[in-house]
Amino acid sequence: MHCPPASNTLALALLLALAACQQSATPAGLPTEASASASAQPPAPPAPAPAPTAAARKVNEKTDLYEFTYSYPAAAAAIPALRDWLEADLARTKAGLASDAGEARKDAKAEGFPFNAYTASSQWQVVTDLPGWLSLSTLVGSYTGGAHPNYGFDTILWDKAANQKRTATDLFASKAALKAAVLKAFCVQLQRERAKKRAGEEVGDPVGEFNKCIDPTDQTVILGSKGHTGFDRIGFLISPYAAGPYAEGSYEVTLPVTAAVVAAAKPEYKAAFVAQ
Repeated sequence: MHCPPASNTLALALLLALAACQQSATPAGLPTEASASASAQPPAPPAPAPAPTAAARKVNEKTDLYEFTYSYPAAAAAIPALRDWLEADLARTKAGLASDAGEARKDAKAEGFPFNAYTASSQWQVVTDLPGWLSLSTLVGSYTGGAHPNYGFDTILWDKAANQKRTATDLFASKAALKAAVLKAFCVQLQRERAKKRAGEEVGDPVGEFNKCIDPTDQTVILGSKGHTGFDRIGFLISPYAAGPYAEGSYEVTLPVTAAVVAAAKPEYKAAFVAQ
């Protein structure tokens, strides 16, 4: 049997003793240098809470005096300045309705005839929502005690970059320039729409009031987008009596945006249009 020299045995014992001292230098349970450095770092900040989602708004109020309805979509509520404008319009319309209805009821009582509650309604809807623009339209209905209710149209074109309310015609050099760009196509399409409503029959004199073309820029002009890259459609909402008798109701004419329409736009707004 071979035994190691005594000097080797002594060296091995010394190494084992040094290792035991190094292990005991850091008491159990205390952090090492690496772990202490990691624990000294501040905790990560909590993730920000998601922004509240804008909600559509709808008011429907019915009393003995009136019935009032007003609504607008979430896309409009998401723009603070536009939301403020709509809220002011809501309050103004409701106050006017209540005042007019109250006066009418007093008059009816004094004259000894029945009072019928007034109505007013506006229901704003999105025509198109583009990165730089929000186009809205609404049917505005009212009843003030006549033979039948009345209604018309309104529109808002919100310029997101300027944070400002505009109308569609504001984007053109003039109403005359827009009229010249669309009149021929508008008149052709209006006659087609009349023919659909009348089942091919004319109403009265062929050159009478409800057979003539009308000025498209006197109607409610709206801008829309089928391709969602720019305004590529232009619409004309026509109230009863403007293009036909009340029984025919309203008319709507929609035309593609052409190079002539783009040419009629103000220089600073030409880029908002896409010619078809």
